[in-house]
Amino acid sequence: MNLHQLRFVREAVRQNYNLTDAAKALFTSQPGVSKAIIELEEELGIDIFTRHGKRIRGLTEPGRLVLRSVEVIMQEIDSLKRIGKEYAAQDSGSLTIATTHTQARYTLPAAVQAFMLKFPKVRLSLLQGNPRQIAEMVQRDQADLAIATESIAAIDGLITLPCSQWEHVVVVPPEHALLKLKSLTLEDIAAFSLITYDSAFAGRSKIDHAFALRDLKPDILLEAIDADVIKTYVELGMGVGIIAGMAFDLERDKNLRAIPVGHLFGMNVSRVAIKQGAYLRSYVYTFIELLSPTLNRKLIEQAMRGEKDHYEL
Repeated sequence: MNLHQLRFVREAVRQNYNLTDAAKALFTSQPGVSKAIIELEEELGIDIFTRHGKRIRGLTEPGRLVLRSVEVIMQEIDSLKRIGKEYAAQDSGSLTIATTHTQARYTLPAAVQAFMLKFPKVRLSLLQGNPRQIAEMVQRDQADLAIATESIAAIDGLITLPCSQWEHVVVVPPEHALLKLKSLTLEDIAAFSLITYDSAFAGRSKIDHAFALRDLKPDILLEAIDADVIKTYVELGMGVGIIAGMAFDLERDKNLRAIPVGHLFGMNVSRVAIKQGAYLRSYVYTFIELLSPTLNRKLIEQAMRGEKDHYEL
């Protein structure tokens, strides 16, 4: 048994059981991958994969257990490599952050700027996607951290820590009728066509849930993943916008007005997600601390150990 065999098994699953794609991803030959997997099966005395002819189709029941062990082993190997790299170069390396557009545009800039000043030799990369996509990037070791709202909190294999709280705001042009009301209700908002986030983004589930509880069916005229897009169409007079409060800036958005509506849709929590069992280089802890004043290395390590009583907001 060797590490190449374990890598081939893991990559075959990641490439939807296509050995040609697995071989390309690992810069080797398809026959070599197939042979190594067969040799591992013979050594273990089980079939890891189900087959139709020469093609593999899926995992057998014992194959699922093998894959689980392979993932743990490969993660530990990766951790060993990272430990060596960290002690060889404490202040250099790479940090990949997977996040949503709203977080990348409005939450991260200050932390990224401070981090790059502190660690100029670290190559920082930002990957964007919806919450499910960015969670998978961390699960597959394509990113070190994922940052999004609550929807990443319950994903298997990730440890999530709260960074900050925020509320939605209603955005309208100046002189809009809603600005004349002392306190908005859901009925007031539902009387207008709405422009807000796609269902996968920025607390949209809370918006939908609040309307559903009051048996209201608002006219969602337009959905977008980007608050700037929402604000653009509000400025055109096409409807009332609902966006994350962090996405509204008094100086930049002079042609709009914002009305806080946390009392209607509840508070939201932005979270940072780390792969369970991952080894974090020291500057990763620093980035998280820069991102959220409520977090520090001690609390992060407590969470990594499964101690969940000490770091909720």
